[in-house]
Amino acid sequence: MTARKKIGIVLFQLGGPDSLEAVEPFLMNLFLDPDIIPLGAAGFLRWPIAKLISSRRSIPVAGKYAMIGRRSPIRLLTERQRVRLTAAVAPYIHPVTVVAMRYWRPTTQDAVDALRAAGPLDELVLLPLYPHYSYATTLSSTKEFRRVYGPPKAGVPEHIVESFYDHPLYIQALVQRIGSVLRQFPDSSRIHLVFSAHGLPMSLVEKGDPYPRQIEETVRLACELGARLYPGWPKTHLLCYQSRVGPAKWLQPPLTGTIERLGHEGVKEMLVVPISFVTEHIETLHEINIEAREDAKKFGIETFRMMPAVGDSPLFIAALKDLVLRAVGVPADERPSDARSFSPLSEAGAA
Repeated sequence: MTARKKIGIVLFQLGGPDSLEAVEPFLMNLFLDPDIIPLGAAGFLRWPIAKLISSRRSIPVAGKYAMIGRRSPIRLLTERQRVRLTAAVAPYIHPVTVVAMRYWRPTTQDAVDALRAAGPLDELVLLPLYPHYSYATTLSSTKEFRRVYGPPKAGVPEHIVESFYDHPLYIQALVQRIGSVLRQFPDSSRIHLVFSAHGLPMSLVEKGDPYPRQIEETVRLACELGARLYPGWPKTHLLCYQSRVGPAKWLQPPLTGTIERLGHEGVKEMLVVPISFVTEHIETLHEINIEAREDAKKFGIETFRMMPAVGDSPLFIAALKDLVLRAVGVPADERPSDARSFSPLSEAGAA
């Protein structure tokens, strides 16, 4: 029997403050990132600008974190994904799975230190937990990893999973989550299905960032599959964006404006799908489930629901598992069954 390869797997995420005291330094790290705020020749102003923004925003942002448990849950939830993925791929490879948060702990340096402590690797898989590629997320995380880790090591092939926005198991995971909430509506075909993605400055889109196109494709695939599998799949869906920061032009339309418009049009039932988030954090737990919910009530929407993130659901872990095994070349006849083996109508699909 061939010995299993020792594979390093790096899961990239944005991260979030693990205490109220960590909010300002977390924001400082965020706004120091040139992939978040590109300043070009004015790069020397980056530190004072980041300091100003983070100090001003830290108090209201800390107030929001205080309402969702006084910290971001993203570290705990990503750790669950790491543990489940490690167990899922262990029959095929010898995994060394680490988490690299871009703006907080465990940092990219922590992840690299853990890889080095594990000893020599046969191969390395870089797996951003961002389904959709963006300069502000995927590119930023992989650039930071390269800065800390250094150039690729001789004899250790590297594989980068740049996106998985159209992976069949990821789409099924989304549809399954949506379907679980649709059952809470008496007539789900009449509700408005509102897909909400994290926003992006238009300056990045104009430079060729593929993020909005990939978001639109995920929405299309999810709705096509949902309509085939659920007799009560909503007849109306739309896409909007959230989490805008600063005065610059961002992707449109905004979530808040969309809710107001739907309310004025007489819409009474709404399901919001956080399309670009694979775990809960402040953008879902506060921006959608508190702020958007309050807006919906204010504008006359009577029933407001939010889809839970895919998290560590069996289908999503199966998607990650498939991405890793494909990346390192595990033969198809040795990999688990493909998407047709899973039913989006239940959580029974095992990773």
